[in-house]
Amino acid sequence: MVPSHLLLLIPLLASTCGAFVLRPSQCSKRHTNFIFNAAVVEDPTFSPPDTSSISEEACIATASRMKRILVPVSENVSETGNVGISYVHWPAKGSKKSSLPLILVHGFDSSCLEYRRIGSKLAEKGIDTYAVDLLGWGYSQLDGVASFSADSKVEALRSFTNQVLGGKPFAIAGASLGGASAIELASSQPETCKAIILIDAQGFVDGVGPMAALPTPLARLGVQVLKSVPLRSSANQMSYFDKETYATEDALKIGRLHCLRDGWNDALVGFMQSGGFSPSKKVPTIQAPALVLWGRQDGILDGEEFANKFVQTLPNAKLQWIEECGHVPHLEQPENTAEVILEFLTSDSFVSEGGGLPQSVAVGGAVASAAAVVAGVATNFF
Repeated sequence: MVPSHLLLLIPLLASTCGAFVLRPSQCSKRHTNFIFNAAVVEDPTFSPPDTSSISEEACIATASRMKRILVPVSENVSETGNVGISYVHWPAKGSKKSSLPLILVHGFDSSCLEYRRIGSKLAEKGIDTYAVDLLGWGYSQLDGVASFSADSKVEALRSFTNQVLGGKPFAIAGASLGGASAIELASSQPETCKAIILIDAQGFVDGVGPMAALPTPLARLGVQVLKSVPLRSSANQMSYFDKETYATEDALKIGRLHCLRDGWNDALVGFMQSGGFSPSKKVPTIQAPALVLWGRQDGILDGEEFANKFVQTLPNAKLQWIEECGHVPHLEQPENTAEVILEFLTSDSFVSEGGGLPQSVAVGGAVASAAAVVAGVATNFF
């Protein structure tokens, strides 16, 4: 049983969004754009995560594919001018790719292993798929980084997409707090980000509130609690509709694995104290086609409020419910979720009259539904 004083922190742990959303403050307001002509450079210091204690085959297989590359960033992120970003790539199967390449972004303090059950399914359907770690989370570089703020995370994510895709058009998907980073990227890079997929996502809460003002000793204490087994176990249970099948001890281990890395504590404290994601005003500026994908039984972010709010606010969005599913459709219903994503990315919005991938994406009108108000928090601690 989780002690009562730890239960008070579950909204923080279970908040890929409500409590832990940063506002840009200490980082430069200027977006950094890089031109990439050189080949991708792998990080020679990287070793894939040790999965010897894990039994899930999908996790073991995904971890074995993981790489880390050096991507250019501004000096306020790293004095060396680059950081190591970890990711997993599932190349599209077959002779012809069926859609834009897809970048998958995990939630608060999670990792690209979050997409272990859906990545290969998307590739089998013809989607060139990348699951990427946000800077400071997952298995990204932790040492020698000057800033783990939201701005730094988005800058490194932007640099990663340019590095691996060479400036070609792509689609981005963000789950829970990953939705906030996807919104930040899509709103700042409309020339290449041609579609956005929001999976039980957070996009209407700005700032960390009092978390940013915590003295460092208290912030460190809070971070220690956030990786504790009792708290992670509670959040793990909250994430699923079918708890007996999916909220397992193995899932708990996978969700905690990256927290055991040297430097994780400092990176998360830096995130908490740095400022905040501010996605809410950027949501209505995204003109690219959007898919709002939501677990019908999400007990963390109520879809009747949040999903409908996205559809009402985004200029060109559609909503798809995933039945018998909680907060993490990509983990609990990966086949259904992959089918919905495929249908969206191969829809008329993306196929030109002559067939194939679009050179540009037409902007449609709003697809509105019932109005909703914003409240709640989200989790990605599985």
